[in-house]
Amino acid sequence: MDFIKILNSKEYDFVRTNPRLGKRVILMGLGGSYAYGTNNENSDIDFRGITLNMPSDLLGMTKFEQYEDESTDTVIYSFNKIVKLLLECNPNTIELLGLDEEQYLIKTALGQELLDNKQLFLSKRAAKSFGGYASAQLRRLQNAVAREFMPQQEKERHIYNSVKNALDDFLRKHELAGSGGINIYIDKSDKPEFETEIFIDAEYKHLPLRDYENMIGVMTNVLREYDKIGKRNRKKDDNHLNKHAMHLIRLFMMAIDILEKGEIRTHRVDDLELLKSIRRGDFQKEDKTFAKEFYDMLSDYEKRLETASENTCLPDNPDMEKVEEFVEHVNRKAIEDYLDE
Repeated sequence: MDFIKILNSKEYDFVRTNPRLGKRVILMGLGGSYAYGTNNENSDIDFRGITLNMPSDLLGMTKFEQYEDESTDTVIYSFNKIVKLLLECNPNTIELLGLDEEQYLIKTALGQELLDNKQLFLSKRAAKSFGGYASAQLRRLQNAVAREFMPQQEKERHIYNSVKNALDDFLRKHELAGSGGINIYIDKSDKPEFETEIFIDAEYKHLPLRDYENMIGVMTNVLREYDKIGKRNRKKDDNHLNKHAMHLIRLFMMAIDILEKGEIRTHRVDDLELLKSIRRGDFQKEDKTFAKEFYDMLSDYEKRLETASENTCLPDNPDMEKVEEFVEHVNRKAIEDYLDE
């Protein structure tokens, strides 16, 4: 596929005509499945890029973080915004620094300098950031399976675990002003459509209403997530489930590469057979749940990530002195180039 031709089409005129983009875009490349190499006939085209901040962003009162074009699924980050995300090893942005040469559509001298300095952004934070994204992907996968395919009693137990985890996390982060407590448990239900149901016992004194509302909101939001599906296209759902499963494993692969080798490898050339196999549904059983082999593989990747995190040569945190020096260099150029236009 000729991505340069696509970028030069009328549909992408905004890249050339928007005053914040145009010549100020220093890097643009493929995103999503085409970047990973896992694309199929149904894959959308995603472009991701970086544009220099305007002088008014750096010296004045304007503020700009990113430009999004929903019709083409294009996201272009400001340089300062993406630096903050890169410092956290954010998976959705750091992958832009790990494309193959031919996957870049725009690359200026400053864009090349950013690629040459990508090691500045690699640290042990990758374990937490990629691990966090992987955990979220796993929850989405488990939630989708639970909502659709598990027996009611088993589904209720799964929902209970998710609600309980959300509640425990909330209580760890917030010290409630009132005294008392809350207990969540499963018991037999009087409702004909349920065998068992989740119940709560709550007893508080002098608890601010807003605190109580927030606590209940955390739990009801989990329930709401399970109820979102409704009537859906089964084939489309199967594709989504397998896509979630594939990206879950891909996130582990990329994190391990960063921690073990200090490399950002977005295009998973050596892993495509496995990743495409997952996406095809080769690890799904007839009841649409996932086979033991998939969870064994997942467990292996979790252990590998833990080991890689413990043994990596990467620093705990980026060298902020070097990062600030590089950012100042780029932003000085952004101002100078703008004044020369």
